[in-house]
Amino acid sequence: MALFFAVPTMAHQQKIAISTISHNPLTNLLEVVHRVPLHDAEHALKSRGAKASDIVTDIETRRMFARYVGDRFSISREVGAVDLLLLGSEIEGGYIYIYQEAASPGPGEELLIFSGIMTDIWSRQESRVNIGLGPNVDTLIFQPGDQPKTATLP
Repeated sequence: MALFFAVPTMAHQQKIAISTISHNPLTNLLEVVHRVPLHDAEHALKSRGAKASDIVTDIETRRMFARYVGDRFSISREVGAVDLLLLGSEIEGGYIYIYQEAASPGPGEELLIFSGIMTDIWSRQESRVNIGLGPNVDTLIFQPGDQPKTATLP
């Protein structure tokens, strides 16, 4: 006789956001993609006082989170801030992807990058930024209280 017990399962916050910055030589644009676990994103919105936090079905909630990510991420060059355009977002699997782009400074330029995605909410949050694609990737890791960091666009 086999006994089966119902074990409650709970989604756990991963407390990690991953952003990728790359130069697209075909468009000469700097492309930024942010990947955040849905569970973390919804909890972040709740902690910031959002009434609705269903990012999957409520487009305005999704836009609210995309704007939050855009406000907590920046790139600067020696001549000033890079004006990142928020293109939109999509849900895939258990993640929300947020897309931004800007005129690219081009490979070899030093950038000053800041990613505080959810680091203002949780003390154990980590926000990683990958610069480049393929074999030429550098990674910056941001935790609460960190200042902007420099990286060179491959």
